[in-house]
Amino acid sequence: MAHGRGPGRHPQGPGAAPADPAGRRRVPPVALSWSGGKDSTLALARLAADPRVRVAGLLATFNETNGRISMHGVRRELIAAQARSLGLPLWEVPLPQPCSNAEYERRMARTLAELARRGIGAVAFGDLYLADVRAYREQQMARAGLRPLFPLWGEDPAALALGAVAAGLRAVVVCVDPRHLGPEWLGREYDRQFLADLPRGVDPCGERGEFHTFVYDGPGFGRPVAFRRGRRVWRDGFWYLDLVPAG
Repeated sequence: MAHGRGPGRHPQGPGAAPADPAGRRRVPPVALSWSGGKDSTLALARLAADPRVRVAGLLATFNETNGRISMHGVRRELIAAQARSLGLPLWEVPLPQPCSNAEYERRMARTLAELARRGIGAVAFGDLYLADVRAYREQQMARAGLRPLFPLWGEDPAALALGAVAAGLRAVVVCVDPRHLGPEWLGREYDRQFLADLPRGVDPCGERGEFHTFVYDGPGFGRPVAFRRGRRVWRDGFWYLDLVPAG
């Protein structure tokens, strides 16, 4: 199930957790829910900055038919390349298409149980403020006997977005909800100009699903993930940009 361990400069790789000079209680080894986008990348950076935390790996759901990560639609090969660059294993949860909520929960529960047997004690998420989403995740983790972590919870989306760009996060828009953004937004860099151009009412972090991104470089990456922009695809009510592995 693991994939993607490799050299990188991620400060919280799979080795032993660093000592906490303040003597605070350490968090058990953490699996980070991973989409390949900016929010999960920002959550990783926030966790890595906490000396109590050791991120042990990335947890991602994939469509087992087309090999793409759920929601963002990015190819598995590119998500695996991210994990290699970050120096972290990638734990995969294959999902059928279509996938009922019951089947999703069954497969996720099986994976979480396996991770718990490996010593994982917590799962972190990049959610910002959607209380119903958080409540669902908390219930799911409670059933698995794992601790849920929300390192970005309650942060101001605009400040978080600008801070990410200033810190060197580099990402490209790969999915848009046509109720908020048109297909011309696909392929744009997630930068200050993108944030300035967003229509009024669109969350700068896309927290309500207005858009999704793929992060190809930034803090913690050992090297950029190489890709080229492919064609635009309309699928299941959303516009996607197919990113093709390169290099």
